[in-house]
Amino acid sequence: MNILILSAGTRNKVVQYFKENVGAEGKVIATDCSNLAPAVYEADAFYLVPRITAPGYLDQILEICKKESIDGVFSLIDPELSLLAKEREKFLAVGTTPIISPYDLVETCFDKYRMYKLLQEMNIPTGRCYVDLESFFRDKEAGLISYPVFVKPVKGSASININKVSSDEEIRVLFHLYDNLMIQEFMDGQEYGADVYIDMISGKCTSIFVKKKIKMRAGETDKSVSFKDPELFTMIQNFVEKCGFCGMIDIDIFKINGVYYISEVNPRFGGGYPHAYESGVNMPAQVIANLAGEENSVTIGQYEEGICMMKYNEVAIVRLKDEEIVEG
Repeated sequence: MNILILSAGTRNKVVQYFKENVGAEGKVIATDCSNLAPAVYEADAFYLVPRITAPGYLDQILEICKKESIDGVFSLIDPELSLLAKEREKFLAVGTTPIISPYDLVETCFDKYRMYKLLQEMNIPTGRCYVDLESFFRDKEAGLISYPVFVKPVKGSASININKVSSDEEIRVLFHLYDNLMIQEFMDGQEYGADVYIDMISGKCTSIFVKKKIKMRAGETDKSVSFKDPELFTMIQNFVEKCGFCGMIDIDIFKINGVYYISEVNPRFGGGYPHAYESGVNMPAQVIANLAGEENSVTIGQYEEGICMMKYNEVAIVRLKDEEIVEG
């Protein structure tokens, strides 16, 4: 079983986990647009590729798939997810299965206002969102929402350009300076993260790992503790199966006054996935089983509570000549 991990970046653990699961005959190949991406040196082979927006990028990836006899491919960055989903048939034509949800669903996840509308339609609690300033001001005057609120890009990731604001003036300035912004209700409650796997053959949700977030850093979970709640498991299972998600996804959740609210959905491995794996929730094994044509059994919540994850810094050292360094 050969796996291709695109835009590996700093996700060393994900590369390591797949290497642990592909078997003695399997390979894990990684790509990145920089040879200073530490995760690529964990792989069995590494390809330096252009940025995903460069002409011919997709053709290069398809050539790698053919050359390395890749069985399954996935990406670790948001902008590449839509490309994988949209070009699914081209990958299948060379014998490679994209491990990604359907294109329209990926686009909905990447568009936070579209996701808000979907959650509303499904009667799933979520924070109020606005793309129209006057609608926000009307609801504020009516007492339906109050400051502080978040102003963020409708399409964005890694908590980039998110501002917590507390006045009409701040909001007007931001909407004047930047395009495609939205206003999101500030959810003042306990934050959770869920790592979820939906079987690529059966369509059933087979794994859910929930962590209570203790500390965040640069939009990712830095410290967390494993947590269980059958009510939350049921809510997540119904949501992902009804939507038709596929493979691994990451969900941000808040609990406010005893009610769980879904905030965001990322159709990829989340930055906190190592917590799930080290707690026994092995999604790489489920990916490999699906690629081999085998359905996974449902093992939702089969992990211990109270297991803490604490991220810390590590370094990777490689020898490169000045002219060989590609910063990406």
